[in-house]
Order: sequence, then structure tokens, then C-alpha cells
Amino acid sequence: MGGENTKQRKSEAYFGDPGMWGFVHRSFTKAMGYTDDDIRKPVIGICNTFSELNKCHYHFRELVEFVKRGVWQAGGMPMEFPTISIGEPYVKPTTMLLRNLMAMDTEEMMRAHPIDGVVLIGGCDKTIPAQLMAAASVNIPAICLTGGPMLNGRLNGETLGACTDCYRFTLEHKAGNISDEQLSLVENSICRSDGHCMVMGTASTMASIAEAIGMALPGCAAIPAPDSRRRHMAELTGKQIVELVKRDIRPRDIMTLDAIKNAIRVTMASGGSTNAIIHLIAIAGRLGIKLPLEMFDEISSQTPFILNLRPSGQYQMEEYFEAGGVPALMKELEPLLNTDCLTVTGKTVKENLRHVRTGDRRVIFPLDNPLDKQGGIVVLRGNLAPNGALIKQTAVSPHLRKHRGKAVVFESPQDMERRIDDPNLEVDENSVLVLKNAGPKGAPGMPEIGQLPIPKKLLAKGVRDMVRISDARISGTSYGTLVVHVSPEAAVGGPLAFVQDGDEIELDIEARRLNLCVSEEELEKRRQKWTPPAPKYDRGYGLLYVERVLQADQGCDFDFLLPKELRQSNPELTDR
Repeated sequence: MGGENTKQRKSEAYFGDPGMWGFVHRSFTKAMGYTDDDIRKPVIGICNTFSELNKCHYHFRELVEFVKRGVWQAGGMPMEFPTISIGEPYVKPTTMLLRNLMAMDTEEMMRAHPIDGVVLIGGCDKTIPAQLMAAASVNIPAICLTGGPMLNGRLNGETLGACTDCYRFTLEHKAGNISDEQLSLVENSICRSDGHCMVMGTASTMASIAEAIGMALPGCAAIPAPDSRRRHMAELTGKQIVELVKRDIRPRDIMTLDAIKNAIRVTMASGGSTNAIIHLIAIAGRLGIKLPLEMFDEISSQTPFILNLRPSGQYQMEEYFEAGGVPALMKELEPLLNTDCLTVTGKTVKENLRHVRTGDRRVIFPLDNPLDKQGGIVVLRGNLAPNGALIKQTAVSPHLRKHRGKAVVFESPQDMERRIDDPNLEVDENSVLVLKNAGPKGAPGMPEIGQLPIPKKLLAKGVRDMVRISDARISGTSYGTLVVHVSPEAAVGGPLAFVQDGDEIELDIEARRLNLCVSEEELEKRRQKWTPPAPKYDRGYGLLYVERVLQADQGCDFDFLLPKELRQSNPELTDR
């Protein structure tokens, strides 16, 4: 990995073939305007996920042109190709249903074509994890370029952030505290540029992870989408992929277990999205690494929370960029990181951080004076979640960190929508809202509906947070006392399936405990009477998903996409 790669490149085998197929490859490529000199260069695939159905990727056509500029300058030949593009605002029932499909699409495009290296351009929540999963499986030289966050929303001197303020303002509108006209003003002010969500939601979390794990150039994650420096980063990324091909540096050289631990630590220190846990487990699985939830909890307990970003803090990605972005955060965390890890710069983490400084202590706190002594995400266990559940403790109301209350149960998302605002619903501020059958198989696709609405009659009384438990996910922009990813999910007969109205549930974040206060004998009686819900699909990709998706604690990948050695050594991963 240290010097020039002398092995024959894939494109050389395609274009240098002296037989009929070499003739075809050369002839058809020249028909597009490429010359003999061009096809002797390393061929760089540029995975462009532009779509007018994906607002977060709307500016990618321009970014691609700057990547191509960098590739040409470094002596490569860029060739752009598409894959599916999945954006949070439009895709129903959930983008999570399609993450694995995007990973498969990306993997097969990379395998099937004469490309020596690839630039993976993504941004919206599931796109970067899908691309990293594919890169781990194919293992040709690869580099990520994220699209960048939007500029801060602004209204009447107030900073707005999508979609943390989407929840806040629609909640207040539902409560009758703001008018239709006021809500419309917010609607027109919150998203004022290209880019993904500008708080530390899933998109920003995964962009940070791409950088922390070593697969994106330092500083890439936080540059606002419309900033000219995003174009500079695109050009530099194009140059660097050619260098990676020349040196034969591949994703599996970079995404080691130590690098994954760095990414987890950065996630915890930044109050990152709970979705990162599922995605990191899936990426690791493609590398043949099984990540237990205990690893996340252990790293979180040893990592101070130091990034003052919404929804867990005060600022947004624009201020994070000005404060130094992920490199500055990693510089603060340097004593806790594995700094010998290789990155796409061709240098180690330690070398990348050598001259980094923090620009704003209001945004990035020092390690010895953190916002909180522990990281953002906590793993809960107990008889309600024997395989684990997650909560973002930095977004929890202090009075609910330890709570015991009676369950108000919704059997499905449709049941919740139908009854949540019923004035006759027996619920008070001490109740625990429970949503079933919203997990990987049950929903299916585990939609981001774990931020269960506060019942309207409680909103009118001023209640703004309650303990809410589900086998669903939440947006990284969500806030409140939200227990999610309960595993096993209700649809496969996990204990969540047996919760009834009036059952007492105990949450204790400090003790990492989530218990249903019902005897084992009673739970067994309920289990014997339980019947699984009818499957939502009877054909197509939906049926494939329901039949082969793994549980949340296993990354929600398809069992057959894991390496053979991991499946053989961990039969529970394929035990459906």
C-alpha cells in the first residue's frame, strides 16, 4: 500500500484485451468521445445519486463536474454512473426499506463495470451507509463525497433547523399556539438552500462517520452545500481517488475494527443519531465484523459529549463548520482515538490531525470540560428488550431519566394514528406510550415514527415530553424521551408484542434498564395466545425484504449479503 500499484488494473484488462471484446470495449468507448490516451488512464467511476425526487441531492450534477475536474487533473478518466437515490421527505413507507436495495444496486454497478476506483456521492440519511456497505463488499479503491448541510434557516432573527423545528412548530400548531399563517412562514424559511438537514441528524451523523472512519477527506462533512469550499472538496476528492488507485488503498485497508471504534466515538461525542448504530453494524457486517451493542454502550460511557449541536445542543452544522468540523472534534478526542488508522488521504488519523485547531469553544467543548460526561446514545436492556433498545440520553427531559408509568398501547402505526388524539384516550403525563409492529419486519422497514405524538389533550395542558417506546426508528433530528429499536421486534414475537394497556414499565437510563413489570408466568400465557401479524407484502422486493431482513441489533441488512464466514460463525444471523 505504500507505493505505486504495479498490478494490472481492471480497466487495463478490459481495454487492453487483444481479442474481439477488447475491440468492442475500445470502439464503444471511443464513440462517446474518449480517445486512446484517455482509456489508458485509470477509470474512475463517479456514483451520482442525483434525483429531483431527493431534495438533498438536487445539487449533485454540479458537484460531479468538480469531481471530474479533479480526476482529469490527477491523470484519471472519470465515468459517471447512476444508482437509485432515496430521500427522506418523499419515500414511503420509509427509506430504510430501500437502503439495502441501494447498497445492492451500488455494489453490482461497481462489480460489473471496468472501473478501477469509485467516488461515492451521497448525503441523505440512508445513502452514505448504503454506499459504505457496497464499498466494503466490493473492496475496490473508493472515497466518499457528501453533499453537505443546508444553510441555517432564519425567521425573525431566530435560527431554524430541519427537521428539529419541523417537529417543534407542527407540534405547537397542533396545540393551537400558532396559526396557519405563522406555520406557513416557518415552512418558507426553514430550508433555504441545497443540502441535507443542518442539525446533527442522521445525514450529518453519517457524513461525520464517513470522515471519522477514514473514507472521506478531512473537513468534508460540515462544509455547507452552497459554500464554494464544497466545490473545492469535490475537486480534491476527484484527485485523491486517482491516488488511491495508484497506491491500491482499498476500503478494507481503511475500515478496520479500530476505525469503526473511532467512528462510534465521534458519534457519541457529537450526540449523533441512533440510526448510526444500525448502519455501523451493517457496514461492519459487510466487512465480516460482528459488532455487539455492548461495544457502543462501553464507548459511549467512556466518551464525553462535547459537540453543542441541535437536537442535543444549541448550534447547527454551519457553526460546526466554522468551528473546525469533524477534524476539530477528533482533535479534542485524540487521546481516546485509534490514531494509527489509515485514511483516504493515504495518511493516518494522527498525521491528519497534526495541525488541526478548534475555532469556537461554544460549539466544540474541550474534553476536560464537556457538556456531559457520557456520550449521546445509551443501550438499554431488560425483559422488554432482551436484545437491546436505544435512547439518545442527551435529548431526554431530566425528570424522565428514571420513570415508571402505565402503558398506553398502540398495536400498529395505523392504530396510533387513529386513536392518539381521541379525547377519550386514557392517558396522562405519567403514562408510557407504546407502539408495536413498527420494526424491520412489522412495519415493514422500521420507519422513523418512534417520536410518537403527544396526545392533543396533553399538549393543551402543556405536556411536551413523555416516555415513548417502540420497535421503530427516529430521525436523528428528533428529541425527547424516545426508546427505539426494541429488539426483538413485536412482529417476530419479541416481548414488546405482549405489552397490554395498564402494564407498568420501568425506564432507568443510569442503570441501562428497560423492564416490563409483569411476571414471566403471565408473559408466557400471553405468548401462547399471540399470533403474528399478517405480512404486508406478497410479492416483489417488499416480500424479499420481509423474508430476509435481520433485526435492528444485527444491522437490518439482508442475511444473504453478509460474508459467508460471518454467516457460518454466527448462525443466529440467518435464523429467521
